Amino acid sequence: MKLRKYSVQLKSFLFFVAIILQTQTVVFAQDSLSCLFIGNSYVQYNNLPNLVASIATSKGKTVTIGTKANGGFTFTNHANDPATYTAIANEKWDYVVIQGQSQEPSFPYSQVNSQSLPAAVRLADSVYANWYCSQAMYFMTWGRQNGDPQWDSINTFDKMNLRLRDAYMRIADSAQASVSPVGVAWKWVRDTYPTINLYSSDGSHPSPEGSYLAACTFYASLFRLPSSGAVSLMGIDALTAQRLQEAADLAVLDSLNQWHLRPTAELSIADFSFTINGNTVDFSNESWRSTDYFWSFGDGFSSTLENPQHTYSSPDFYTVSLTASSFCSEDTLVQQITLAGAGIEEHLTESLKIAHISDGYYRFTLLSGHSFEFLTAVDMSGREVKPYIESEKAQIGLDFSGRGAGMYILIFLVNGKEISTKIQVN
Repeated sequence: MKLRKYSVQLKSFLFFVAIILQTQTVVFAQDSLSCLFIGNSYVQYNNLPNLVASIATSKGKTVTIGTKANGGFTFTNHANDPATYTAIANEKWDYVVIQGQSQEPSFPYSQVNSQSLPAAVRLADSVYANWYCSQAMYFMTWGRQNGDPQWDSINTFDKMNLRLRDAYMRIADSAQASVSPVGVAWKWVRDTYPTINLYSSDGSHPSPEGSYLAACTFYASLFRLPSSGAVSLMGIDALTAQRLQEAADLAVLDSLNQWHLRPTAELSIADFSFTINGNTVDFSNESWRSTDYFWSFGDGFSSTLENPQHTYSSPDFYTVSLTASSFCSEDTLVQQITLAGAGIEEHLTESLKIAHISDGYYRFTLLSGHSFEFLTAVDMSGREVKPYIESEKAQIGLDFSGRGAGMYILIFLVNGKEISTKIQVN
């Protein structure tokens, strides 16, 4: 079981509820940032970077823009152009947006993996080398109006759009980067408001409405805040602009974790897997954007190795945590491992008696000869929650009635060991 201490998992919600929740919850967005756009004619059309900056200004934010756009350029073209690296080195960018040629990510998987992906990752690596706290962000573009007729697999908009989406996500995972899901917003508009024309006459490049949709999606991606309410409409009628803003916000804000959209202060992502051989455990570090690691093995021992091996003194239940960090962020992941059949509930019930008093309220009573301390509670998305705590002598009462229904994981320190159990709050 993995427990992550940073995450805020956004559930599916209606648009108007989403705006309220996001405005209240995403309080970490900064007021100003810098962004370099590396792309081609999709960036040049209707001056997309300037649209992003104008929308930000109308929302009380500031975006300092840089642009390196060459018509028809692929990832490889940019990766082989010294001017690309000059643009990257011009500033410690908060974000660097990277876009490939409009068709190339939809090409056959083997071709994308052998040609496009290495160049796209090389560009992201150059962004991190210039300033480790930057975020490389891929520009998920859209399928052509009627698809691309050269292959059956992309000969409709939906087919081509899905291939582009999958490729950009695959590239982002390989580069430990984020994605601005413009293609997802594009599909939502086409499905929901088919009378809004997002294309220019060639059926590929964006109309003013298409570029405005892309700009709103970038604003929501960069600031992790809704674009709705922006008064900069770029000549588009107010109702259409509202619908485009709505589409952008739904595409981005409902799936922040999916697009790897994180504040700069939380760029690191701690993750690890493990294999057990008797009492010896081999840990495999799978963290993102981190340079330093601290492992706590749950038995009083620790390590700063990237991929440690640890031998426990006896079969038991252990809670292992990994803190992955760099000079600009850190993240902690907790996992529970069991050696030789030691069970979570068995350890807990040997020392504590659990009583469900009422909805949301639980009482934990210490049995004779044991010591215990409540450490924390985490919901099933990994977010730490703070129940109301009543503590007296050998009892602890936890009241979750104000925290909402759902499953919660409780972690106690019992006889010097971290032990966990689950409770269901109705």
